[in-house]
Amino acid sequence: MSQLTHRAPTHLKPLFAALFATRHLTSASASTSPITVETSLPFTGHKIDPPSRSVETTPQELLTFFHDMALMRRMEIAADSLYKAKLIRGFCHLYDGQEAVSVGMEAAITRKDCIITAYRDHCLFLSRGGTLLESFSELMGRKDGCSKGKGGSMHFYKKSGGFYGGHGIVGAQVPLGCGLAFGQKYNKDESVTFAMYGDGAANQGQLFEALNMAALWDLPAILVCENNHYGMGTAEWRAAKSPAYYKRGDYVPGLKVDGMDALAVKQACRFAKEHVLKNGPIILEMDTYRYHGHSMSDPGSTYRTRDEISGVRQERDPIERIRKLILSHDIATEKELKDTEKEVRKEVDEAIAKAKESPMPDSSELFTNIYVKGLGAEVFGVDRKELRAVLP
Repeated sequence: MSQLTHRAPTHLKPLFAALFATRHLTSASASTSPITVETSLPFTGHKIDPPSRSVETTPQELLTFFHDMALMRRMEIAADSLYKAKLIRGFCHLYDGQEAVSVGMEAAITRKDCIITAYRDHCLFLSRGGTLLESFSELMGRKDGCSKGKGGSMHFYKKSGGFYGGHGIVGAQVPLGCGLAFGQKYNKDESVTFAMYGDGAANQGQLFEALNMAALWDLPAILVCENNHYGMGTAEWRAAKSPAYYKRGDYVPGLKVDGMDALAVKQACRFAKEHVLKNGPIILEMDTYRYHGHSMSDPGSTYRTRDEISGVRQERDPIERIRKLILSHDIATEKELKDTEKEVRKEVDEAIAKAKESPMPDSSELFTNIYVKGLGAEVFGVDRKELRAVLP
């Protein structure tokens, strides 16, 4: 199964069931019995009272978080290797280190809610129901990719999962996200949109224009700044006079969240969804960190030290935090968690092998999704003398 597990017990993998049996969690009530955990850091609010630090979770959810983040981490590490082997070409922006934002957000919302993001999009696609095969095929430009191999790393998309893509123009996804929120309010379907952007895009004028309209019309828009502290190679303090991004809306409330704590993200996103359905937009600043460089062309070590990166790994790694919670509550053993990681590695390797077998898109795909069908559009060569094709 090359797809992220979901919260419902019927979606648990056999491995999870074995873990529960091993730890004497033999009944459904045991696997779903609540555990109350305090977030690693308090929330900081702007023009709003922050939510409680006490978050309710279950053994099942913690194991799901661990599996899903391990799968995302392994996928991105594999993408790094595929890029270096020149099986992935063009741009490629990896998400390892930021996995808690994706899994925590998904735990708080439904598939009716929409997510739109920038080009660091692989893991968000996976959390919205995308598969590893679709992911690796798209990364390698193959026919079985989620965008039929034509979008590549920067343009994952899954409308059926409420995922409206990765976008390459910095900040341009935010107005589109507010447009999605406008549609949700118009249709009165009680769903919300998460429009995600990085600290590097936080100074974009279009972001403030979109936020102004969202506030005027009380749209159910949640603007999520994934602050990994470096816009490309520029540290936040060099790019922003005020790097308190959760306050940047001024007249719009904001919340600063530990984006390396999946449970804190879940709590914040649930809180934000309830808020925007009643009151209009809010800004969430997820304090997170990327382990790789900005993209695969960036070594990531010229503008920050290796000690900084290793320090974050040791002190704030989102997967290790969940591992410690699982062990401290005697939900699984260290060996069982390592077995999960081995299973994840196998799952990723199998998906890569299948993606390599996927054919390249047919050359006719160059002309699809460009013109409206039925207009008889003609395609010429560069000199406009030779008629190459008449499109249906």
